[in-house]
Amino acid sequence: MADMTIVGLLLIVVGVTVDHPAMAQRDESESIELDLREGQVYGWSDYITVLTGPSYGSRAECDSQAVVRVDFSGPYKSARFVLQYNDQPRLWTFDVSDSPAADGYGGDPGLTSNMAETQIFNKQMRVYSNNLPGYMDATIDGDLLIRIEDDIIDRNSRLSLEISDERLEWNRIGSKKKGYINSQFLYTLSGQSPMYGEVDYYIYAGFNRVPAGTFRSGSGLCKASVILLKAKDVDECMEGTHDCHPNATCSNTPKSFRCQCRQGYVGNGRHCEDEDECAVNNGGCVHECTNTQGNYRCDCYDGFMLHDDGHNCIDVDECAVNRGGCQQICLNNMGSYECRCSADFVLSDNGHTCISNKGNCKKQEHGCAHICQETNRGTICQCRPGFELAPNRKDCIVTCSHGNGGCQHECQDTDNGPVCTCHLNYLLASDGKTCIETCAVNNGGCDRQCKDTQSGVRCSCPDGFTLQPDGKKCLDVDECRIGNGGCDHDCRNTVGSFTCSCHKGYKLLTNERTCIDIDECSINGTCDHTCENTPGSFWCYCNQGYQAYGITHCGDIDECSINNGGCHHTCKNHLGYYECSCRAGYKLHPNKKDCIEAEMCIPLKAPAKAVLTCNKVGDKETCGLTCKTSAHFSSESEDTYTYSCGSDTEYEWTHEKVNATMPSCSEHVNAPSLKRKAQFKFSADKCRLRRRHRERFQDNFSRALSKQRRYPCTELCQVNYVNLRCGNRPTRTKRAKKRRGRRRKGRRREVEGQSGSVIVAEFELQMNPEEPTDKCDVNCVRRRTEKKLRRTVNTLRKSINREQFFVRFAGTDYEVMRRSLKADRGVESICTLGQIMVGDKCISCSVGSYFNMESGRCEKCPSGTYQDEEGQLTCQPCPSEGSRSATGIVGARNVTECGGQCSPGHFSWDGFVPCIPCELGTFQPDPGRTSCFSCGGGVGTISDGATSFEHCIVRESCSAGQYYNVQGGQCHRCPHGFYQPRAGQNFCVRCPGNTTTDFDGSTNENECKDRTCGGEIGDFMGYIQSPNYPGNYPSNVECTWHIVPPKGRRILVVVPEIYLPAKDDCGDVLVMRKGASPYSVTTYETCQTYDRPIAFTSRSRKLWIQFKSNGANSQKGFQVPYVTYDENYQDLIEDIVRDGRLYASDHHQEILKDKKLVQALFEVIAQPRNYFKYSSAESTAMFPRSFIKLLRSKVTRFFRPF
Repeated sequence: MADMTIVGLLLIVVGVTVDHPAMAQRDESESIELDLREGQVYGWSDYITVLTGPSYGSRAECDSQAVVRVDFSGPYKSARFVLQYNDQPRLWTFDVSDSPAADGYGGDPGLTSNMAETQIFNKQMRVYSNNLPGYMDATIDGDLLIRIEDDIIDRNSRLSLEISDERLEWNRIGSKKKGYINSQFLYTLSGQSPMYGEVDYYIYAGFNRVPAGTFRSGSGLCKASVILLKAKDVDECMEGTHDCHPNATCSNTPKSFRCQCRQGYVGNGRHCEDEDECAVNNGGCVHECTNTQGNYRCDCYDGFMLHDDGHNCIDVDECAVNRGGCQQICLNNMGSYECRCSADFVLSDNGHTCISNKGNCKKQEHGCAHICQETNRGTICQCRPGFELAPNRKDCIVTCSHGNGGCQHECQDTDNGPVCTCHLNYLLASDGKTCIETCAVNNGGCDRQCKDTQSGVRCSCPDGFTLQPDGKKCLDVDECRIGNGGCDHDCRNTVGSFTCSCHKGYKLLTNERTCIDIDECSINGTCDHTCENTPGSFWCYCNQGYQAYGITHCGDIDECSINNGGCHHTCKNHLGYYECSCRAGYKLHPNKKDCIEAEMCIPLKAPAKAVLTCNKVGDKETCGLTCKTSAHFSSESEDTYTYSCGSDTEYEWTHEKVNATMPSCSEHVNAPSLKRKAQFKFSADKCRLRRRHRERFQDNFSRALSKQRRYPCTELCQVNYVNLRCGNRPTRTKRAKKRRGRRRKGRRREVEGQSGSVIVAEFELQMNPEEPTDKCDVNCVRRRTEKKLRRTVNTLRKSINREQFFVRFAGTDYEVMRRSLKADRGVESICTLGQIMVGDKCISCSVGSYFNMESGRCEKCPSGTYQDEEGQLTCQPCPSEGSRSATGIVGARNVTECGGQCSPGHFSWDGFVPCIPCELGTFQPDPGRTSCFSCGGGVGTISDGATSFEHCIVRESCSAGQYYNVQGGQCHRCPHGFYQPRAGQNFCVRCPGNTTTDFDGSTNENECKDRTCGGEIGDFMGYIQSPNYPGNYPSNVECTWHIVPPKGRRILVVVPEIYLPAKDDCGDVLVMRKGASPYSVTTYETCQTYDRPIAFTSRSRKLWIQFKSNGANSQKGFQVPYVTYDENYQDLIEDIVRDGRLYASDHHQEILKDKKLVQALFEVIAQPRNYFKYSSAESTAMFPRSFIKLLRSKVTRFFRPF
């Protein structure tokens, strides 16, 4: 029996339907049943295929998953799904769609436009439309959502869903929760043509998961039945075999029919009676209501006509047509009209014509309001029909029988005349006659918002709509048409609103308009070494000696794997660098690659403008270095340098033993400039050291110095800087006060300022030297410069002490305080740029060198550059030769020395010109070498001077990803962990760091991948990461992580995005469950790419997570963060992550992808009371208002339930 169960499960997994032993006979009902607790399938049908059979579940809760396909191309045109929930429904427990790619959010990734989707998510049912033209008019969110039904299911409930062409019907069995939707934007099961994709007759249903995969799953659905309803072979309504009443409609149903009384009739459909609509609220008619068979009719009194709404009555303007029959003047009234006459005429008894005013009545002396009747008894007054004679026997009072008493709706006669009232939901206007329509009547005719006012209803539109000229209808405003809606990047119009979105690499600010660049470099760990942020992206750079892999990582370059690092003998790799070494009897050449005889001194070369005198005694050679006449060493103050080389120095020159370079000589020598610091004080009204005042003060002070009578500061003298600060006022003696009172008349002073604040001016005075001459050498010039600087300072001190020195500050001249000048005793010597101080002289950097601004020293020009002038700050690049960059000696003094090194394919005894080409059978790829490499194996070259192994004549030409084995005389594929991007090479390059390749024969460094499983596992926060992330993960890798939170805490996981191969038959899988057993409780599982984030809580207290890849394809993978939280907040966390609004908005999705915001969100999740720390201005600057509103309602409800 066990063997049969295993075989049965295998058949189910591959899509083959099986029978339950107890149901071997085909059931005429054409149905199957899925037991999602035990993992069993019962029943069979040609038109139902189990694509993914239910596995043996945990049995602790209903969490087994299955996917079935239903075929509507046969006789069955509808399917009923009966869902039984014995456990609490959690996440996606049911999802049925036209497409196998349904992922739980509506829409389809390009397979078909004819895709509708219905899902059960927690306790909620959501219905999504397809993408056929016009679908947005049927939705409620401007996207795909058609309907939401809350609390459609619960624990221990049953739900029936019936799906047919363009129809969905639901019924929670045993309750009143039922309904249906008919829409062309629902399931297309009759061969409707799609906008894209193929025509098919299938629907796909996922149980405890979505059809697209297990990445969105749920639990709680324990049993499910799929029942195919047979074709409607008998249509009683069409054949007339029904017993519906003549005043009822007949609707055909499977195996039966349904009768329903037509509008205007009541009954059970088989017996229908006319409904007297006038019996209730007069049928809504404001005047007269007449009941008819199956309907009713509203009529108006004379003088009124029926409004377009069929219920209200409005006044008829009789005067508008032929003056209402009046001979002279017609006056319209509510419900009637009145004829009048001009002067000298009176209205006749017929009420229309006018007659001459003669006789008692005609002279109107009687005072009758309407009709004057002359009788034998005298003159009497009468009224026209609809009026009553007033008690004064002359005036006429209107009654309700005439024009409805002037009332628009209802009229009631009283002693004081008619009183007007209005029908239900109307208001009486200020004239006491007219009735104003209110918003209670058909929303006042308004399309959206209606407001009752004294003058009637006023229609308005919500934001995002504009009121049309009819004052009733609202039209959606396409905000994107005007200025792109204010969006920085993309604008998408929605019904009544719009949304902005940003390009990749940017994020939307909380104003939901502005896009700013995401500074990826501000996130720790973005790059292993150096990160450079760029608009919309970033670049990672590696330190020298390292190579990039996996986009953001850096690994050590094994230079020794690249042609032995160019080393003549032995190469040894280190982290970030390598070094060459030589065999016994040899030593390393200065080029650090070649090996030369150990007992050999390399001849010295004299630097620029220097003389080298050498002599040799035995095996010891001694050289003396001096500068030519009128030249000086540009590094030290010595006159002569001595170097030696021999057996006692291990055949290295003494300066080479200490890694020192030989000094060079320069002819440009000058005396240094001298600087001296000093300060003085002056009084001002207030010590307000504004920036513009400080900047102008230095210029004013310099001008004041230049006006001194003796030793003014001009030409070679300059003020380097002046710093101002507020100081303390000294105590003045009586003698000083008396002296200040004896000032000469006419002297400029700011007397008022003397009682104000004290300002201290600190400055630096510099005296530059003159050029040396035959009569005054450098030493003479220095002495003169010192004297000038000293006397300039002394002259300033005397002027101040004599109260003769004034400075201008903030537009006012102030006298410098007497005896306030304090000067430093020390004098500082400086040289101009391009010179260095040697002793007490300034010597320019020699030719072949430049002045390094950072080190403040003269340094030799690097290889490939030269400098033929003294005292320069940079070196000139050597001219290149064709496509090859120029090389040359270090410290080249002219263009000629640029070619000092031997070029590739050449060598010499010291690596410098003159050079000879490499012999046949040898090659040299590097410049400045003393030998050439052999092709090996007796292999020759096409010609001498070969620069690469490619020029060696071998038996076969190796392509990229291969190397040539000289001993075997054939090409071999590069092994694992190596690659070769070029053809015709005799080596392969080792992958950087600890990376390796998936296969042998790799052709570039991008195939080098780190197989280390990434992530950090912590008690409260952490993350897991696919190997080599964000680069493509390696093949055939397996990673396992264990998350075991502290006692009393649960796990929340956020998957921002995950990239796995789409066409890989689920060869690469990420699964999260309680333990390693495949039967343990599963929280999450996926094998596909999804760029929409999702958050979920673990279904178990601990998580065993595994990622496995096969050898077929590769993708970017994932980085999945998690947080643990106090289990006392379980209900709150579940409420947040299960709310569909968390994922519905693009803005909310971006939050779950933003590492910084997820970090802040995790703080709230880990400790929900932290929410109040972010709920003020700080959180507003971080999160959209809608997100804060979503959290606020849930957190507040949790902590303040009452």
